[in-house]
Amino acid sequence: MLIEKVIRKLKGNPDYKWESKYDLRDLVEITSVRFKQVLRGSWKKIFFKASNGLVFIGTGVIIRHPYLFTAGANLILEDHVYINALSCKGIFVKDNVSLARNCTMICTGVIAHKGVGITIGNNSGINAGAYLAGQGGIEIGDDVIIGPGVKIFSENHNFSDTDKNIKDQGVTRSSVVIENNCWIGAGATILAGVTIGEGSVIAAGCVVTKSVASNSIVAGVPGRVLKNRKPGEVEVIIKSITRPDVTKYG
Repeated sequence: MLIEKVIRKLKGNPDYKWESKYDLRDLVEITSVRFKQVLRGSWKKIFFKASNGLVFIGTGVIIRHPYLFTAGANLILEDHVYINALSCKGIFVKDNVSLARNCTMICTGVIAHKGVGITIGNNSGINAGAYLAGQGGIEIGDDVIIGPGVKIFSENHNFSDTDKNIKDQGVTRSSVVIENNCWIGAGATILAGVTIGEGSVIAAGCVVTKSVASNSIVAGVPGRVLKNRKPGEVEVIIKSITRPDVTKYG
């Protein structure tokens, strides 16, 4: 199929296959939408810090501070994605990354405290309605699947002083790292300071408060390691997942 060959070339993946059969009407609709997205992307990427290859942009996409946004080849931003790249390092997205509709990426919350930024690796996909807050820095590796409604926070409000309003007590920032080949299930929440080890699976609705080792399967609130994906491997986490210190929970 011609379209399959084109996608293989764009992605640089000779093994890419369409696993479903499409009729002519399906193909016309798909190619029409993608063509319109390329036209929008061709205009918007002029304002990016850097861009390498095609950019597909849907309707209603907003990119604030695009001069701090770097796009790899074949970036797809579906309808109503919101991006604010204002930060020290900006937002750096590598090749073959997609953000589904209604995703949000911000790097600075309170304007007085400029944030760190966000990096997303090759071949990673972020599903609808995900929220990434990169004030303290977020690093997402290659081949990562992030489900719909996932929330990732790298900043928390301090609230230990009961004589002050919470909003006046400042914040604590700590980076989040999601290593290669992870699957973050729908509605999961990842809190500041967490590292998700390579090959890990985070169950839907899980709240991850502590770092987990490679190939961990994590579920629950707060998240706990159920087992390791590698048979016989010791089922441990980098730091025991327990109730977080209240001064760092947000």
